[in-house]
Amino acid sequence: MARANVILRQIDFSKRPIGRDKISNVSFTFYQMCGILGLLLHDPTADAAPEICEGLSLLQHRGQDACGIVTCGPKGRFYQCKANGMVRDIFDSNSISRLIGGMGVGHVRYPTAGSFNNAEAQPFYVNSPYGIVFAHNGNLINTDELMRFMDANAHRHINTASDSELLLNIFADNLQQTGKFRINEDDIFTAIGGMMGQCKGAYACVAMLAGFGIIAFRDPNGVRPIGMGVRKTSTGNDYLFASESVVADASGFSEWEDVKPGEAVIITRSSLSRRQVGKAATFAPDIFEYVYFARPDSVLDGISVYRSRMAMGDALAEKVKTVLAENSIEVDVVIPVPDTSRVAALNLAQKLKLPYREGFIKNRYVGRTFIMPGQQMRKKNVRRKLNAMALEFVNKVVLLVDDSIVRGTTSKEIIQMAKDVGAKKVIVASCAPPIRYPNVYGIDMPSRSELVAHQRTTEEIATAIGADLVIFQSLSDLEESVRSLNPSITTFDCSVFTGEYVTGGVTEEYLQHLEGLRADNMRTKAALNGAVGSDASTAAREEKPVVVSAGNPVNGSDDTVGLHNTWKASH
Repeated sequence: MARANVILRQIDFSKRPIGRDKISNVSFTFYQMCGILGLLLHDPTADAAPEICEGLSLLQHRGQDACGIVTCGPKGRFYQCKANGMVRDIFDSNSISRLIGGMGVGHVRYPTAGSFNNAEAQPFYVNSPYGIVFAHNGNLINTDELMRFMDANAHRHINTASDSELLLNIFADNLQQTGKFRINEDDIFTAIGGMMGQCKGAYACVAMLAGFGIIAFRDPNGVRPIGMGVRKTSTGNDYLFASESVVADASGFSEWEDVKPGEAVIITRSSLSRRQVGKAATFAPDIFEYVYFARPDSVLDGISVYRSRMAMGDALAEKVKTVLAENSIEVDVVIPVPDTSRVAALNLAQKLKLPYREGFIKNRYVGRTFIMPGQQMRKKNVRRKLNAMALEFVNKVVLLVDDSIVRGTTSKEIIQMAKDVGAKKVIVASCAPPIRYPNVYGIDMPSRSELVAHQRTTEEIATAIGADLVIFQSLSDLEESVRSLNPSITTFDCSVFTGEYVTGGVTEEYLQHLEGLRADNMRTKAALNGAVGSDASTAAREEKPVVVSAGNPVNGSDDTVGLHNTWKASH
């Protein structure tokens, strides 16, 4: 019988702190903007993996760094395939055929600083209690406290540097408190409620219990999106959980409904149960989902992303009209920065009665620069992914419309491209206000020094990115653009603009801690990639990849411990 291709690394325990002492060295990577999916088919003999794979491809915009699927087959056995890479690269007919079972969980992710290890691809798995598979989109802000609890009270080992694995183990520990041979829905609701009482931050999660069913829940503030749909068949209902409604639309699911903040939903082949398990809190979905991350054909919390961007363009047009008049500037043409800003740019141009042109042609075979790991990689790829058409720029005053300006690196390159092909002036209009603060709930920008708007005036921002003028949407106009489509939502998470964090607990000390971790993790990654001198490169090659975790390397850092990865078997 062939031995499973799972690597177990030998550890020198004499160099590794044990017990409580290891907590002081915990260094978590934060998997924030991700896409999650859960599927349960009524027919247990059908395989869910092909549809999960298709669904993940529709969520690929939410992360291109790694992906994974775990299914549950006969007798509650799990089948796993996950690796670093895009959906189309990881899942072929061979790997999908090995994923047996009529229910499963899928995940796509992009990493924040330092997340570069196969072991940190999701979904995660623990065998006790009952066998749990888990996919998470979001970020916890009290990981140090939770790790102390894991070590001193729960006595559970966290094998990676991912707060997603930590969240899974908090859930597992709460579920284990039942002490039952077989659990029911009430037990699961109680466990999720207990977990929500312990964990602070943003999280939308999908879980699967071996031989039982699939589960979805959302943090009490509802910062991260997740919803559910149903597909009626001749034999019964299929159920879907997904980050965005577009997955349901493309897969024939209807009756799309968002999971409410603090709510948990449990689906088996015989029942659907839902319950409010988290304490009441301010409902504050992340407004950046509508500005940038979500697909325009998705509906999140009853708000069409497409219509919200139309409204952003209308509101921005009024601001642009006022600022241009104050500066005695006449614009010749409106050009969007592909792709997210197209909808807003078109509405703005129509409202101002200005020509709208596609001045940049995108190479669709280069990844999105904002979600590519590493600033130098982002900068290098701007000109690879866009080409400026001189005919639309030469001798013209150009109004470039972008969804937002984050680091400014991409904006600077694009503005220079426009000038290189003959633009007389380049004015930039942003659908979002200046981003001056880190978003600890879901965006890869934990370092304030990376934000071009941090501690800069609008004029200084224009100088930094090489624009003749920069015009920002006001926060009130942005909020109203989104809220107008669902007035029941009175609050949004706008922390990147205001520095106000809806969960509380985000102190200056915490932000400095995050920035320090980011810097350390970036240095570690650079060393492992051979980018920090020959000595570091040689050492990295000799030591092999390391998980930035509880101080030192851990066993099986390239695989999920205890669950065979069929991706390795098929490659």
